[in-house]
Amino acid sequence: MKKFCIAFSFLFLFATAQAQKNIDVVNYSYQLDLNDVDDTIYGRATITYILKKGNAVAEFDLFKGSVSEKGMSISNVTLPKTNFESTFKYSHNKNKVTIFIPERVSKDELFQAVIQYKGIPADGLIIDKNKYGHRTFFGDNWPNRAHHWLPCVDDPADKASVEFIITAPTHYQVVANGVLIEETNLPNNSKLTHWREDVPLPTKVMVIGAADFAVNNIGDVSCIPISSWVYPENKQEGFYDYAPAKEILAWYISYIGPYAYKKLANVQSKTMFGGMENASAIFYYENSVTGQKKEEALIAHELVHQWFGNSATEKSFAHLWLSEGFATYLTHVFIESKYGTDSLNKRMQKERDEVLEFVRTTKRPVIDSTTDYMSLLNANSYQKGGWVLHMLRRELGDSIFKKAIKEYYATYAGKNAETKDLQKVFEKNAGKNLEPFFKQWLFANENPKLKITWKNLPKEKKIAITIEQSQNKLFDFPLELLLTTGLRKNKEVKIRVSKKNETFSFSINEPLLQLDVDYKTSLLAEFSVNQAK
Repeated sequence: MKKFCIAFSFLFLFATAQAQKNIDVVNYSYQLDLNDVDDTIYGRATITYILKKGNAVAEFDLFKGSVSEKGMSISNVTLPKTNFESTFKYSHNKNKVTIFIPERVSKDELFQAVIQYKGIPADGLIIDKNKYGHRTFFGDNWPNRAHHWLPCVDDPADKASVEFIITAPTHYQVVANGVLIEETNLPNNSKLTHWREDVPLPTKVMVIGAADFAVNNIGDVSCIPISSWVYPENKQEGFYDYAPAKEILAWYISYIGPYAYKKLANVQSKTMFGGMENASAIFYYENSVTGQKKEEALIAHELVHQWFGNSATEKSFAHLWLSEGFATYLTHVFIESKYGTDSLNKRMQKERDEVLEFVRTTKRPVIDSTTDYMSLLNANSYQKGGWVLHMLRRELGDSIFKKAIKEYYATYAGKNAETKDLQKVFEKNAGKNLEPFFKQWLFANENPKLKITWKNLPKEKKIAITIEQSQNKLFDFPLELLLTTGLRKNKEVKIRVSKKNETFSFSINEPLLQLDVDYKTSLLAEFSVNQAK
């Protein structure tokens, strides 16, 4: 017995820091009881995980709080069907549930931990009244808020399948990830609703919603049923507003690749965000319903996430642009396909201004290792990430760009990726080294600031254009110019800028009247254009 205790002490001191890296969660099964008496939830989490060879400690996130605060308390933990049912120990400290077995495993071994708990969620599961005064329950996990109500590994790199078995008063309809397995009325005016998602997900997009809903099944796309879940008081407007999802889903399946899930539900909710891309059950803010179909772009954005962010998931939040940048830009590409290139250019011009101002004032790069994840919801992750994809598309061409997007998704669907992985896919399809491109646009904390001057050289029948990069770091990029001469003829030229200061000359038959820089909206840069005196 003393040997057992000494071993446990050793493991506790030296192994807990690496405990979450020691495991790979395979499946979560959450049984949750909701009620209308108070905000306490009662949970039973069955977590199936692989304990990696040479380890004896597993760790899960679960916010504890204190006696006087909101938080979760554990009543029991078991390890059924193992050799350690009576010999393991566990603790719940510093918002971590740590499970110790008395010896290290000799090979990767499958375990199942059952955690029984209860409490009032401090965050993550929002229990509140909706805009019509009715009580609702809505999961809102992004970025790492799931552990306020679910025992889990709250990290996008650890993906697992999930099922929710919810018992709630009968008047609630419950929506969640995956497909509906069971809906059964129980005694005492309660109902059990069971949803299951077999595709591995990061915890940030695992979700339930329980409310009084009106539900509209709007049809199928590639055998994927699409539904709208809205408050009964605004059901006519909500069904109208969410109807574009069918057209948008079909377009993205064609452009990116197969949809990963077996349903798509669009849900009016109490999310703190404008939209939250929960896998197969997207939540939108309450006032997204207006009856005026104003949120087509928002629906498109959240749908892109079903591919990028949910299925192909960033390895860490430092690479969040692989989620938000993709959703931002591929929304623009859909809008362009429907309304024309001018609509794309206008959106890119507006977002260019936002990016330039953000980077100018914050000096932050896109690849950002901050642990303040909420601060990553910024113009770098969204608009600059979108601009990076836009510049890749402009430089490589539509055909290569689309092929690379398809291949990247096909390669990393159901997996995790980082920026280097995307770079390799684009390099393979482009047939060239893109290291300088990715390094300067994603890791630098500034953008090009160009001072451009031009003058006519009538004797030589030429124009001289001088370009100075006035930012600290030199960038290398193509620049498109449109020359308008006295004959009102336009000449398109494309140059490569890489030096601090350089002059380009072009032959023209008549004096230049106007110089339009980046006239196709292809470069993320600040421009100052003047005619030399």
